[in-house]
Amino acid sequence: MKTVKFNFLMNIILTGSSFIFPMITFPYISRILLPEGVGKVNFATAIASYFTMFAMLGVPTYGVRACAKVRDDKKELSRTVQEILIINLLVGLVAYIVYFWSVWNIPRLRSDSTLFYIMSAAIILNVAGVEWLYKGLEEYSYITVRSIAFKLASLVLMFLFVKSKQDYVIYGAVSLLAGAGSNLLNLLKLRSYIALRPVGGYCFARHIKPIMVFFLMSVATTVYTNLDTVMLGFMKTDIDVGYYSAAVKVKNILVSTVTALGTVLLPRVSYYIEHKMEDEFVRISRKALNFVVVAALPLIVYFTIFAEESVLLLSGNSFAGAVFPMQIIMPTVLFIGITNMLGMQIMVPLDKENLVFYSVLAGAVVDLIINMICIPSMASAGAAVGTLVAEFVVLIIQIVMLRERIREFMQPLQIGKILVAVSCAAAVCLWVKQVDISAFFALVMSAMIFFVVYVLVLAILKEQFMSDIIVQISDVWMRK
Repeated sequence: MKTVKFNFLMNIILTGSSFIFPMITFPYISRILLPEGVGKVNFATAIASYFTMFAMLGVPTYGVRACAKVRDDKKELSRTVQEILIINLLVGLVAYIVYFWSVWNIPRLRSDSTLFYIMSAAIILNVAGVEWLYKGLEEYSYITVRSIAFKLASLVLMFLFVKSKQDYVIYGAVSLLAGAGSNLLNLLKLRSYIALRPVGGYCFARHIKPIMVFFLMSVATTVYTNLDTVMLGFMKTDIDVGYYSAAVKVKNILVSTVTALGTVLLPRVSYYIEHKMEDEFVRISRKALNFVVVAALPLIVYFTIFAEESVLLLSGNSFAGAVFPMQIIMPTVLFIGITNMLGMQIMVPLDKENLVFYSVLAGAVVDLIINMICIPSMASAGAAVGTLVAEFVVLIIQIVMLRERIREFMQPLQIGKILVAVSCAAAVCLWVKQVDISAFFALVMSAMIFFVVYVLVLAILKEQFMSDIIVQISDVWMRK
C-alpha cells in the first residue's frame, strides 16, 4: 500500500500542473478570444458537463470506494469493475442520444453546433476512462504522469492552432484534450489490473442503490457548480459568462490546491473503515481538516486583496469585470475545502452518502433561487453571490449532520493562531498595493512577503499543523 504522503505528493504535482496550465494558457487565450470567445467555450463546457454527469451516474465517487474495498482480490475487483463499467456504458449511450437531440432542437445550442458536437467527446472519454479504478487502487503516480503529458501536448497544440478570435472551437477541443484526453490511456493499461474476459457471477443490482445515491449527489453538485454559467449564458451574454469564468478559474485552481490531500484520502479511509481501523480513520481525517484550514484561509485573504492584479495578469484589461465576482466568490475556497473533507472523505466512507446528498441538494436549491434573484440585476456578480451562499449552506448542513462527531474531527484546529498569522501577513504586504509597478511584479513581491510572514508567524505561535511539519522536516534532516 502506497503511503498517504506519496499519494499526496503526486496529487500536489498533479494539482500544480492544473495550476500552471491555466497560468500559461489563460493569459494567452483571454487576449486572443476575448470575453465573448471564452464565454462561448465555457458555456458549451458547462452544458456538456451536465450530460457527462448523467452518463457517469455516481460512478466517479462510488467506483473509488467500491474498488478500494476489494483491491486485494483481483477476481472480485475484476467483477466489480466490469459490472460498474457495463452500467456506465449503457447509461452513456442514452446520454449521447439526448445530447445530440438537444443540440439539434434547442436554438441557443444549434447556433454553435460544431463546438457542442466536439465537446460531446467528454462523455465517452469519462465513461470509458475508468478513472475511478486507478484512484481506488491509489495509482496516483500513473495518473499524474499521464495527465501532465497530455497537458503539455495540449499546450503545444493551443499555441500552434489558436491564433484568432474565430478559433474558439479549436480551443474547446484542445481544452477537452487537456482535461480528459489522458483517459484514453486508461483502457490500454486496464489489463494490468483486472481480467478483461468476463468473470461471471455478475450482480448488477448491488450497485444500483449506492450508484443512484451518488448520482443524485452528483446531479445536485453539478447543478449548483455549473448552474451559474448556464443561467448567465441564457439570461445574459457570452461576455458576462467570460467575466464569471475568469473569476471561477482562479477559484477552481485554489480549491484544487486545498482539496489535494482530501482527493487521495477516499480510497484510504474507505479501506480503514472496511477493516475496522477507527483510530487511523480519525487521525488521518483530523490532519486533513487541519491542512484545509491552514491552506485555505491565507489563500482567501491574499487573492481577495490582490484580485485586481490576479485578473489583470491572467486575463488582461478586457476582463476587469471579473474582479468583483472573484472577490465575492473567494470564501468558497474554505467552504468547499471543509465540505469536501466532511462529506466525501468522512461521511461517504461511513456509508452516509445520503446525508451528503441532502446537503448538496439544499445548496443547489439555494443557488437556483439566489441566481434567479441576483443575475438579472448583478450579472456575473450575482452568479458569484449565488455560489457563495450555496456553498455556505452546504457547509452548515454538513456540520449539523455530523454534530455528534464534529468536535472529534475538529479537535486539533487552532483557529485563533491561524487568524493572527493571516492578519499579520495581510498587514505587512498591503503597502505593495500603493507601489506603481506591473501586476506581475506586484503579485510576485506581495506573495513572497505574505506567505513567508504567514508561515513564520505560525511557527512562532507553534500552531499544531506547522509544528508537525517542522518536526518531520527536522527528523528527515537529522537522519541524513
